[in-house]
Amino acid sequence: MSVNINSVKAYPLFEGSYSVDNSKKFLPFDPAVHRRQDRPASLFIFVQPFLVETSTQLILIDTGLGFNTPAGEPVLHENIRKTGHDPEDVDMVLMSHLHFDHSAGMIRHNDTSTALSFPLAEYVINRQEWEYAYSHPSASYRAEVYDVVQRSGNLRFIEGDGRLNDSISYQVTGGHCKYHQVFKISEGDETIFYGGDVLPEPEQVMRRFKAKYDYDGERSMQLREEFGKQAAHENWLCLFYHAKSHSMGRIKEENASFTFLPQD
Repeated sequence: MSVNINSVKAYPLFEGSYSVDNSKKFLPFDPAVHRRQDRPASLFIFVQPFLVETSTQLILIDTGLGFNTPAGEPVLHENIRKTGHDPEDVDMVLMSHLHFDHSAGMIRHNDTSTALSFPLAEYVINRQEWEYAYSHPSASYRAEVYDVVQRSGNLRFIEGDGRLNDSISYQVTGGHCKYHQVFKISEGDETIFYGGDVLPEPEQVMRRFKAKYDYDGERSMQLREEFGKQAAHENWLCLFYHAKSHSMGRIKEENASFTFLPQD
């Protein structure tokens, strides 16, 4: 399903639900089949990148886990085709940060080779996040993914806050990780907002939520309130990467409290 805002369309590219423990290994989790108690000390998350179609560009925001279908095609490619688009038509890939669950789909792989998932697209990444990912080895960062992107010639570094073009702006927020960034895509009177893991699901806007997994939980909590107010005031369509139910919607503020209006 898509949401059409004048000449802008947003498509959630749902990749499924997973459990993840301290090893940072993502295991498919179907509540109809699997039991939470069989996966102790795990987080249970949903994963969905987004495709945004403007009047001039096809934009992918974050790239998911990079898993393949049983036929060997990237799940991300299959999901893009379901929207009526071809993966080779993607003009730009916007990365909020480089944690594995957001960045592994930057490349595609089979038993013998790896390559860019979107060879004709420009990959937009915060330079400091890139350097941090390489210099701080952890299970959250996978250098073997970044190596492929680095060799491609498709990489575009950005720093701080700014604009990529007349439609797309970006802001470094920190919070979830040190150099996390968010994006706004505006056309006409409408704005799509992508908050990455600072604003991963609508429930975190409705209440004061402080996550233990954030680099700076206090900062993330503050940002959720700030972005919630802006989204309500300016009527943004918000995209939620880890949403459990509704992946897109608008936020309303009344009497100092927020409500969420799904639009997917």
